Amino acid sequence: MTSNASPRPDLPLPASLAEVIAHQANERADAVALTYVDAHGATTSQTYGELEQRSVRAANALLAAGIGRGDRVAVLAQNSPMYFELAFAASKIGAALVGLNWRLAAPEIATILGDADPGLVIVDDELAHLVSEAGDLARVSADAWHRSVEEAASDDPFADGRVSAPNHDDIVFILYTSGTTGVPKGAQLTNHNMAHSAWISGSAYGFGATSTNLVAMPLFHVGGMGYGLSAFFHGGHTVLRRDADPAAIVANIENHGVTHAFFVPAVIQAILAVDGVEQANLDSLELLVYGAAPIGDAVLRRALDVLDCQFLQAYGMTETAGTIVTLPPEAHDPDGDHAALLRSCGRALPWVELRIVDPDSIATGHPTDAATGEVGEIWTRSDQNTPGYRNKPEATAEAITPDGWLRTGDAAYADEDGYLFLFDRFKDMIISGGENVYPAEVENVLYDHAAIAEVAVIGVPDERWGETVKAVVVAKPGAQLDIGELADLCRSRLAGFKCPTSFDLAESLPRNASGKVLKTELRAPYWVGHDRRIS
Repeated sequence: MTSNASPRPDLPLPASLAEVIAHQANERADAVALTYVDAHGATTSQTYGELEQRSVRAANALLAAGIGRGDRVAVLAQNSPMYFELAFAASKIGAALVGLNWRLAAPEIATILGDADPGLVIVDDELAHLVSEAGDLARVSADAWHRSVEEAASDDPFADGRVSAPNHDDIVFILYTSGTTGVPKGAQLTNHNMAHSAWISGSAYGFGATSTNLVAMPLFHVGGMGYGLSAFFHGGHTVLRRDADPAAIVANIENHGVTHAFFVPAVIQAILAVDGVEQANLDSLELLVYGAAPIGDAVLRRALDVLDCQFLQAYGMTETAGTIVTLPPEAHDPDGDHAALLRSCGRALPWVELRIVDPDSIATGHPTDAATGEVGEIWTRSDQNTPGYRNKPEATAEAITPDGWLRTGDAAYADEDGYLFLFDRFKDMIISGGENVYPAEVENVLYDHAAIAEVAVIGVPDERWGETVKAVVVAKPGAQLDIGELADLCRSRLAGFKCPTSFDLAESLPRNASGKVLKTELRAPYWVGHDRRIS
């Protein structure tokens, strides 16, 4: 069992997302709440008073469309203020917002909509083709929806008794898992689950009323929406980008005095490659949160030098409503006394319980904790955990134990101080000749090569060993990769059975919206005609 020794925050948790925006509108109606930067760099801003009024009108527009308590409204659009307006509006009337991944294909969108069964789907015109296979669902264009909101009543539906008060157990988001392991599942998140963003953003990220938060990750994902709510809890300013264009991000940090941001390492690397980034005025930046993948030593060193801010690694998942483990800024010194902790994702937040469970004990029905330093499966228990997956009681029962532990499926070990060292998803583990190989361990070694930009290690079929280790590597721009050097590096640092027996050069790695490498997609061509124990 691991835990963080720091105390829980004193800040009371809001009962609902609706309460958050109403409170801030009452406290600081004229303060800028949200600035939106569109694809052309044009900006529009809303004060807290205006955002609250807009969400009230959106709540009334939802009611007029027949959406009520327990119903769902889906959005298929790139980042826009509409997401936040709908999140607060849905919370006001007890409905749930379903964000749809616009990077999916039409059949995948149809599958998700079939599971979510929304009473209304709001679709950007440019993405309308993606709902062509979704069947008979009530849908409206984003433009038509905006007109409906502008024309809706401005009276609070709760104040005049048309709806009951929001409940902390109301489902406010249904976020579909990225599908790296199969058909996406709809993780249901309550007002109470999401309210913990107030503690995360305050105690771990240091947000306050003077903070300016840059949100560029997709809002249909918990890394976008969960983190994206951070500044609202504290009365700060949110700068929302339509996309994660790296050059525009640099300009936004300069122009808006951004203090906080969250990116996946691939975006950080792209920002560092922006022409002239070394001369940009990024003095306002205080903290950069990163997650979803490890950050290589070379990337971190350059980021520390160029961005000149503090770094914090976050580990969490959709089912935990975001971050549950953090590696604080003081651990991000590659040459310091605690440099070894950079291989860790940190320690549990104070209100989060973690245990590392011996995988061999799970099948017995009597799970026991793995010894310190031994790899096991991460289990977590806290009020951030989803109550379950929509329409999937069997998957819920498999993921959540009767006493409330969520099985993450991630392999890791904990040291004596409670720091968590991730290895991989258990289903990505390679079993070669009976030996377990955790791809992340091999990837960490290869990331130390100066010419590597990205790497993914997978298992491929092998007649003798069952499966063997393959590394798919991407070179840094202008760099040349010598396969012999890579093989020598691995042999000098790893046991023989862990070393890649082959290397593939690629221009890029396939990733999902959260920045995680799609190893199922990488593996698939090699396993045609073969049976793999897990996929």
